[in-house]
Formats: sequence, C-alpha cells, structure tokens
Amino acid sequence: MPRRKSGKQHFENIEVLDAGAKGKSIAKAPDGKVIFLPNAVPGDVVDVQTFKKRKAYYEGKAINFHTLSQKRTEPECRHFGVCGGCKWQNMAYEHQLFYKQKEVINNLTRIGHITLPEVLPIIGSKKHYYYRNKMEFSFSDSRWLSQEEIESQAAIGNKNALGFHIPGMWDKILDIEHCHLQADPSNAIRNAVKQFAIRNDLEFFNTRHQTGFLRTMMIRTSSTGELMVLIQFFKDHVAKRELLLDYISGAFPEITSLLYVINTKANDTIYDQDILCYKGKDHINEEMEGLRFKINAKSFYQTNSEQAYALYKLVRDFAGLSGSELVYDLYTGTGTIAQFIANRAKKVIGIESVPDAISAAKENAQHNKIDNVDFFVGDMKHLFNDQFMRIHGRPDVIITDPPRDGMHKDVVQQILNISPKKVVYVSCNSATQARDMALMNAIYKVIKTQAVDMFPQTYHVENVVLLERRETDN
Repeated sequence: MPRRKSGKQHFENIEVLDAGAKGKSIAKAPDGKVIFLPNAVPGDVVDVQTFKKRKAYYEGKAINFHTLSQKRTEPECRHFGVCGGCKWQNMAYEHQLFYKQKEVINNLTRIGHITLPEVLPIIGSKKHYYYRNKMEFSFSDSRWLSQEEIESQAAIGNKNALGFHIPGMWDKILDIEHCHLQADPSNAIRNAVKQFAIRNDLEFFNTRHQTGFLRTMMIRTSSTGELMVLIQFFKDHVAKRELLLDYISGAFPEITSLLYVINTKANDTIYDQDILCYKGKDHINEEMEGLRFKINAKSFYQTNSEQAYALYKLVRDFAGLSGSELVYDLYTGTGTIAQFIANRAKKVIGIESVPDAISAAKENAQHNKIDNVDFFVGDMKHLFNDQFMRIHGRPDVIITDPPRDGMHKDVVQQILNISPKKVVYVSCNSATQARDMALMNAIYKVIKTQAVDMFPQTYHVENVVLLERRETDN
C-alpha cells in the first residue's frame, strides 16, 4: 500500500477567508486546496504550516501573523488557546453571530438542497459570558504541563488539577484558575475545593492508572437562585468524604443541593449510578413563565437558561397553535417544550427513550397542574409507529428536537407517512437537520428558519425550521 503523504508544507501571506464547521477558519492554498486553521480569524493574513493533506484540503496552523483581522477581539480568558471550550473568544460577538447563521444557511441549502423563503435573523445572547447553568470539572493528579514548564528543567511540585480535559488528550486535565462560562460562586467553589483537597491530602484521580479518590465535580445553578454541587468519588472513604462535604457545606451555605456519588467504573458517566443527597434537597428548580421544572443531577436541561426561554418561545411561535391541535413532541427529554406549549394545544404527547427523563417529565407536569400532556418512554424508531397512532391519535403538529445525530431514517419516514400539517424541527446540528429535511422535501416545504445562539464564544448554534405540508392537486 502506498504511503500517504504527510502534507507538511509551508505557505506564506495567506488570507483567511471564512469560518467553517467546528470553529475552524478557512483559507486557500496557492494550489487551490482549502486550508482549515484552528487558530485564525477571517481577515487575518498569515503564514501557514500544514500537518495533514487530503485530496481536497489541508489541515494546518497559522504560525506567523502579518495582518490581524478587524473582526478580532481580545479573549477574556487566560486559558484561551489551550482550553478547547471557547474557540471563538478571539472573534467579536457580532461576527460570531454572522458566521453561525451563515453555516446554518449553507448546510440547509448545500446539504439539504432546501429553498429558504424566509431566514429570520439569528437570536443573539444578551450574556456573552457567564451564561451556563451547568459545568463539570475533572480532578487529576497529573495536570497538563505547558511547553514552558516542560522546557524549564525546574522541579515541578504539585501536579494536581481541577478543570477540563485538554482536547485530544483524554488523560490530561488543564487546571482552571477562572472560567468565564458560569457565574459566581462557581469559580470560588472550584478553587476552594481544590485547595482544601490539597491541604488535606485527598488524592486526585489518575485516569490512566484508575487510582485516587476525587474524580469529578458538577455545579448547577438555576434562574430561581438555587445551587447544586455534586462530587464524584472513585472509592468510598467515609471520613475523607464527610470531611470534604462538611467543608463545602460550611464554606458555601448558599448551596441548596449537596450530592455525591461513588463511581468505581472506568468512565465518569453517572447516569447508571446512585446519586446520594448529603445535605439539602436532591434537586434544584428552574422556572419559565410560571412553570417550574425539577432538575436533578441526571436531568437534561438547556445549559443557557435565558436562551432556552428564547428558543421555546420561538418553537411555540412557529407551531402557531390555536388550542385545537394534537401535538407530538418527539425526543421530549424532560418534557419542557411539551409543557411550555400545552396551554396553546388540545393535547401534547411527548416521546423519549430515557426512562429517568420521562419520570421527571411526568412529575413536573403533575407539579405544574398540566393535565393535557402524556409522556411515553421507548426507542423512537420502534415506539413511534402506526399502532401508537391508532391508540393516541394522529398529530396535527409534530415538534422534533433530536440529538446531534439527527433523526433515524425510520422516524423520518414515519413523519412522512403521518404527514401532519406542520413540523417544527429544532436542531443543535444543522448538518444532520439538513440531511433529514432533504428526505422530507417531496412532501414538506420550508416556510421559515431562525437560529438561536445558545453558546457564545463557541461555534455551536441551535436552529429552528418550520415545515408545512405541500398542497396536492387531489
């Protein structure tokens, strides 16, 4: 087999032209191939070192900047460029919005071959920083070391870290001093816990060797002012566990839900683990238009509460309900959209594959005194079938909010078989959204689309599309 060329080439004075998928900027090489760059902004003029070559493109890095783009801004975070969480902090927010909307339009038109009669302006976030209501941090006894630290030859003392995984390095954690994504007291709690653990010789986790005591920490906040902290331990040691939890409780009395989990598995996921309440309640509450949603440690809830409200209002507006419709809410999660629109519909049926999510949806609906919603658990491509329709009725409107992979082709086909008058498609991945809509194009036409920026400083964006059934000549 012939060896693939390494693609290591050097190009000078290359203008960065655009921003594309996964936050990478786009330039053109002298030979006409596209160059993807992770560390440049459209408008920069740079020298490029490539490290990978494919048939139609290079992957590279800007190694020298001749001209800095006017679209640039100074990153707020000292960890920018190392932490992979906020790749667009060096781009002014109005330009972030421009490129997010551009990518959505490109995906819908190029992948889906969709005609877009009305593209409404992207809904930006009022908060550009400190907008997340959930953060997860990892403990490590072998933190990531900068090149300067490695080359200094100086003895490196404490290697403990509490922060984020370095992109592409599953066993290395970047120690975070200040994160600009979650409002106080998030940073104060994280830094205090780290220092207390070091002072008291509480062992930080080692992912490679599966040793240690402290594994992860999750912090959740809510618009109601409630605060959840969950510590994940690799093994149980009652005295050490209670020492740390008592310290957290005393140092931060504003915590309303202090939880822990003992997870001895090889991975950090807690969805198959027992969550134990150490102090306070086992949940926090989120509120929206008088509806209260109980959020436990395993609950999915949009991580930008203010923009979640904007997103749900948009979905409700696109659905255009009069009060007489049967609505199906596919991939309903904990039923937040279903309950949010319930007072505008005759009946709403939510379907979700995660049993815990459906249990939470039913509990929240009961608490909110909503009696025209029903929730069902099951694999979408199996449960959402003709028999289900015969029992529960054929929907007038379908709202679908699938995961990043989009809808299974069988689910798309079932929507086409049912052929409701309207489909409101919510997506966190406009590429898979476009793929699914291409399958629906013969029966449905796009009426309008609008993006919602849930994650400033990143390339991620939500998009909502209203589709209506095409009129037939019959």
